Amino acid sequence: MKGKTIGEIKIGDSASFQKTISESDVYLYAGITGDINPAHINHESSKDTLFKGRIAHGMLTAGLISAVLGVQLPGPGTIYLSQELKFTGPVRFGDTIKAEVEVIEINEEKNRVKLNTICTNQNGDGVLKGTAVVMPPK
Repeated sequence: MKGKTIGEIKIGDSASFQKTISESDVYLYAGITGDINPAHINHESSKDTLFKGRIAHGMLTAGLISAVLGVQLPGPGTIYLSQELKFTGPVRFGDTIKAEVEVIEINEEKNRVKLNTICTNQNGDGVLKGTAVVMPPK
């Protein structure tokens, strides 16, 4: 299985991945990373926060972008070089998040592709936006 090479990628190419975030996803992420912030895992203490309840880790949401880049566009063999992120809204347990990427710049000499990255919930509300730079497979 091999992803698209730089010669196969065009400005405007896009891809997406969608996942419903479960309580199990959040607890597994907390266990893997060690991020046991009560905002994510403690219902009682998170009730009094800005979000009035537990929310998913922002980086769990960002991981969905990695799924799009590594599996679809450019796909297998892609090397993720950088990511700028802005978290624009909370992701709650049970939210269905759509991660989308769109090619905005191609540098054939350096074998680099820059993409807009965005995640939205089931209501179309943005929860994350940014840009990524990747090196597609040769």
